[in-house]
Amino acid sequence: MAADRPPKISVVIPVFNEMATIEEILLRVQAVELEKEIVIVDDGSTDGTRGFLADLARCARAAPARMTLRQSGAVLRADNICVLFQDKNQGKGAALRRGFQKVRGEIVIIQDADLEYDPADYHRLIAPIEAGRADVVYGSRFLGGPHRVLFFWHYVGNKLLTTISGMVTNLNLSDVWTCYKAFRREILLGLDLRENRFGFEQEITIKIAQAGWRVYEIPVAYHGRTYAEGKKITWRDGVRAIWCILRYSFLAASSKAPQAKPVVQPTNRGNEGKSAQ
Repeated sequence: MAADRPPKISVVIPVFNEMATIEEILLRVQAVELEKEIVIVDDGSTDGTRGFLADLARCARAAPARMTLRQSGAVLRADNICVLFQDKNQGKGAALRRGFQKVRGEIVIIQDADLEYDPADYHRLIAPIEAGRADVVYGSRFLGGPHRVLFFWHYVGNKLLTTISGMVTNLNLSDVWTCYKAFRREILLGLDLRENRFGFEQEITIKIAQAGWRVYEIPVAYHGRTYAEGKKITWRDGVRAIWCILRYSFLAASSKAPQAKPVVQPTNRGNEGKSAQ
């Protein structure tokens, strides 16, 4: 990838205490055949992840920009990786805002640092944007993709919150709280985002709906993990979600901002971006 040419996609990865999975998820992201950059934001990790990422950042500045991974012995490409560090843990939303400031790609994808979501879905995730039909794409866990069976009450809570969200946004999304979201870069950078934690998911959904951007959903694979395996979201985040629905729907109604009328042409770049890994 030429240094002065924006990549096809920017993958933003917020990280907090993911030493068990960080090496593998980076290998999987790099394996996707798309021209890309990877922006990693460490959100104050204390389990060794921060040290690993500091080493990775040094390797990214070296020549050749590669790193031999300690757990697997695999060699990781690093020349397209940018690592940022938060001074203290602030939450997923804060880490994403920091990462968004650095992106250069035409399309921005959010990727969690665990192994719950499969980067092999990137091509399908960005397809509606590339075709000129969508400005934003959500990857839904509930539209028929393979998924690990876990946590019935989490499922009920998710559906309840998604239903309430739909009532205030008038978007018939099936999975507001999915990690996988893809955006045209200029849309994402035009949003004033404030939420520091998981309330980010509801805030960005309401602001996208308010602006009138075209939203698509596609099914994605989901390999959920247990709390023993590192899952972090709790019932407190559900309570915060309800507060965010009320807060941002009220702000959206009171601002009375005009809806966007995007005119977007397909990129027509075909498979040009599939040459770099």
